[in-house]
Amino acid sequence: MTIPLAEVKILPPVEPSKIVAVGANYADHARERGRPLPEEPLIFLKPPSAVIGPHDIIIYPPQSRRVDYEGELAVVIKKKARNLSEEEDVRPYILGYTCFNDVTARDLQDKDIQFTRAKSFDTFAPMGPCIATDVDPSRLKIKTFLNGKLRQSGNTRNFIFPVPFLIRFISRIMTLYPGDVITTGTPAGIGPMSPGDRVEVQIEGIGTLSNTVMKVREYSSSPTR
Repeated sequence: MTIPLAEVKILPPVEPSKIVAVGANYADHARERGRPLPEEPLIFLKPPSAVIGPHDIIIYPPQSRRVDYEGELAVVIKKKARNLSEEEDVRPYILGYTCFNDVTARDLQDKDIQFTRAKSFDTFAPMGPCIATDVDPSRLKIKTFLNGKLRQSGNTRNFIFPVPFLIRFISRIMTLYPGDVITTGTPAGIGPMSPGDRVEVQIEGIGTLSNTVMKVREYSSSPTR
């Protein structure tokens, strides 16, 4: 039985226990953020509560005045990985790859210095549209479009730390479980989104992740009693 794509809702391709994100993994992005090239991967966590799928809405939080797109390649873990050695083949631990948008409240990131609040709002982890199992992560073109205009254009061959290195490095810090996601950093060209905008992350061999941005009413500053 065939069901037309327009008649179904595409869910996020995975429900991770955690999202391990890598910052400043492209030299051009590190430069545009005024950061030195890292000697080791800069990692941080995004909560699973931030995950949304293709065509879902990115909610622009009232606490922020600048929310940015960051198109990225994401790795989906296949089986438990812990304390992998430098020589161990990581391919058995990889289920596949998907598109990811590391949505960031840039003003809050710069204010807080650390990343947790800026990266963790609900809807700040769009991913999809599928998990591709037969792509080479070392040479993939990645592009981000805002309202149809190209904003980011990079290639994973420019990673500072390639995918195998990242998996081994992270596995020696925290256990990776099936379904966990590692995002691999964004190329230069990050920029702000506004309510009503459409953002698309396109990676060759995987597809296009498309989401729109919407603003909701401001939250009360005092707790409900």
